[in-house]
Amino acid sequence: MSDSKCKICRRFGEKLFLKGERCNSVKCAIVKRPYPPGQKAKKRRGSLSEYAKELREKQKLRNWYNLSEYQFRNYVKDVLAKRDTEDAGTALLKKLESRFDNVVFHTGLATSRPQARQMISHGFFMINGRKVNIPSYVIKKGDKVGLHPKTSKKSAIGDIAKIFKNAKPPSWIKLDDKKMEVDIIGQPSLEEMTAPAEMSSIFEYYSK
Repeated sequence: MSDSKCKICRRFGEKLFLKGERCNSVKCAIVKRPYPPGQKAKKRRGSLSEYAKELREKQKLRNWYNLSEYQFRNYVKDVLAKRDTEDAGTALLKKLESRFDNVVFHTGLATSRPQARQMISHGFFMINGRKVNIPSYVIKKGDKVGLHPKTSKKSAIGDIAKIFKNAKPPSWIKLDDKKMEVDIIGQPSLEEMTAPAEMSSIFEYYSK
C-alpha cells in the first residue's frame, strides 16, 4: 500500500520531497508510478479549470512546507493584511522559509520538513542558548541554532559533523561543523527559494 505522502507527490505529478532520502532514490513513488493514485494506466492528466489550478498550486506549496490548511491560510491572510510594498509572493515565501523547521531541514540535520518538525517538537535544538520546541518559531538574522546537550546522545541525527560538511544550505544559513552550530547570517532571498508553485494563483484562490 502506497504511503500517504507519496500519494501527495503523485497527485501533483512532481516531487515535493516529503519522504527525505527516499525521494532521491529509485524507490521514489513518482519515479516508479508517474501518474495520479487510483489510475491503473498511465493516463495523461486532463485540463483543469481555473479554480482547480489555483487549488492545486495552493496545495502544492502547503504540502511542500508541511503545513495544515489552517496554518497556511493564516500565513497568506497575514501577508495580504499588511499590504507591504514587497511583492506578496516574495513576502509569503520569506515567512515560510524563516520557520524553524524549514531552517533545520536546510541544515541537513533532517532529511525532510516533517522530520525536522518532529525533531524540534522533541526538543533536539536550542536557539540562542534556549530550548525551543515550536516548529513555527520565526528565525531571524543573528540567531544561533545549536543542539540541546542531550541531543548528541540521540541516534536520530547521526554524524553531525559529517552532515554539516556535506550540507548545501542557502547563503543566509552558515554551518559551523566545529561548534556544531548554525548561524543565521542573512534573510531568505527570492533567488534561492525553490518552492514549486505559482504564487499569484495562491493569492487568487484565497481572494475568492
